[in-house]
Amino acid sequence: MPEPTAPLVRLETDGAVGIIRLDRPPVNAINAAMHAPLRAAAEAAAADPAIRAVVVYGGERAFAAGADIKEMAEQSSAEITTYGRGLIEAIDAVARIPKPVIAAISRYALGGGCELALAADFRVMGEDALIGLPEITLGVVPGGGGTQRLPRLVGVTRAKELIFGGRPVHGDEAVRIGLASRSVPAAEVYETALSWARELAAGPTVALGAAKYAVDAGTEMDLASGLRLEAQVFSSLFGTADQRSGMRSFIESGPGKAGFTGA
Repeated sequence: MPEPTAPLVRLETDGAVGIIRLDRPPVNAINAAMHAPLRAAAEAAAADPAIRAVVVYGGERAFAAGADIKEMAEQSSAEITTYGRGLIEAIDAVARIPKPVIAAISRYALGGGCELALAADFRVMGEDALIGLPEITLGVVPGGGGTQRLPRLVGVTRAKELIFGGRPVHGDEAVRIGLASRSVPAAEVYETALSWARELAAGPTVALGAAKYAVDAGTEMDLASGLRLEAQVFSSLFGTADQRSGMRSFIESGPGKAGFTGA
């Protein structure tokens, strides 16, 4: 019998942290076979109450060096529409995880890999890593959310510069322009992301998810609507176990000493 093949995407756990692991050697080029398992891993992480923060990781060789161009090159407009829908649904599933999500980026996060990283709340990059949207050099534009998520992070003018030129940036520059949160030596990428995720996982999970929803949904609204949304989210958290223990701890012991159950 042939040896069973390893899954292209799998969900692992490290305590309260879920790790969505991309595993398509050599550089995790995202093909159609990865779309459904990526979406399934994100949905499983979202649904599991034991998972309170998530790291998306592609290993030391690459986060994801882009979409599989050989697979895409000869597709018609109709065919690529179906293909693109699967990719967008997978990336959107990562963005919708109602918990903190950190992309741990080694070496390359290009094209579809960059778009997957943009769906995370935070990006930890190796100093030597490259992130960018080079689709323009192929005669197309980003199709997995890049033209929408990148401007919301770095501003319209900077996003156009990066998209029009197709130029990737290293970790330090990514931090300077607001594309990444942290730039660390290559050997420290995964442990830095995992340590940060553990800190977030120890926090008030329901409130963190509510804050994520308020920020993400609010960016699509005018200010008045966003303020109304914030007020609704704020009031909805009263009566949760974490709200009660957090405020009780503040009254009895001062700030910063509360322990949270995630409920």
